[in-house]
Amino acid sequence: RFATDVRQGAFTPLADDPAADLFAVTRKLTDAGGLPAYEISNHARPGEESPDNLTYSRYRDYLGIGPGAHGRRGGMATKRHKKPENFLPAIDRNGHGLAEERALSPREQATEALLMGLRLREGVAPAALAARFGLAVEDLIDRERLVFLETLGLVWQADGSIGVTGEGMPVLDALLGELV
Repeated sequence: RFATDVRQGAFTPLADDPAADLFAVTRKLTDAGGLPAYEISNHARPGEESPDNLTYSRYRDYLGIGPGAHGRRGGMATKRHKKPENFLPAIDRNGHGLAEERALSPREQATEALLMGLRLREGVAPAALAARFGLAVEDLIDRERLVFLETLGLVWQADGSIGVTGEGMPVLDALLGELV
């Protein structure tokens, strides 16, 4: 069914329970193989993590190149044309394939940085993000929800950083909605 759907250009995601089961099996197998998760969907031997993935997750500047690519650079969000038939004429016409470029407010940048950082096993330091974007920590994290979710074993706090536990990763999207 999956292969047929993909060939026909359609994709039907798994229902929640089988997806969670597959997530758990993947984590178990990769851990057993010496490839622990360093980010919710990325696994590597310690010291061999993808610099590109860490750049995104740590919310550092990156340039999106090619059709459909997104970028974050100097407080700007960029998006390139998805289809090559639009991308290539845009390069001829404008000297670049950008479909959109817009400034991100400090609040938007901090929120994106927090959302991406919480995907990492190492977590993120809210005070550092607040300082980086000129905001108050209270504007970034719902402290009451953080404490509650920590008592449930879904998030952790240590040395000024916060993160999502192994038990919290399967429900990361829901946790992000609670915390941010």
